[in-house]
Amino acid sequence: MAKKEHVSETQATQMLKAHKVAFTEHPYEYLEHGGALHSAEVLGLDPFTVVKTLVMQDQDAKPLLVLMHGNRKVSTKNLARQIGAKSVEPCAPEVANRHSGYLVGGTSPFGTRRAMPVYIEETILGLPRIAINGGRRGFLVQIDPQACVQLLGAKPVHCALAE
Repeated sequence: MAKKEHVSETQATQMLKAHKVAFTEHPYEYLEHGGALHSAEVLGLDPFTVVKTLVMQDQDAKPLLVLMHGNRKVSTKNLARQIGAKSVEPCAPEVANRHSGYLVGGTSPFGTRRAMPVYIEETILGLPRIAINGGRRGFLVQIDPQACVQLLGAKPVHCALAE
């Protein structure tokens, strides 16, 4: 009999399983605008190890994903400089939803509708495990951060600002 903790499959968990990435599921009660800090608190995790998936765009409105510590903000100026863009800004929620195929608040970098370049804050790669969205609001998966590089080709950047 299935445990009641199990969350039905998402595009993200299907992709992780297809690539044999070990992960654990961590459902929680979603809070509108609660973000990574809320999920870290209710799951008893360090917000530094909870990674948010941010859908952004460059000056030509080309989408990209940024993976950032839950308790840090992205310096869009530093990010733009490192990726050779004139500017980078967050996408409007409806645009982000269109690019990723996920609802904002439930965006996973795995199994997105469109393939987009992925940038990961380099200090995330130094963590033994991260919790990242599993493709649904109120659902994180814990994985080895190297999976982001192996599956997504995530490029390390240094663009974190303290919250």
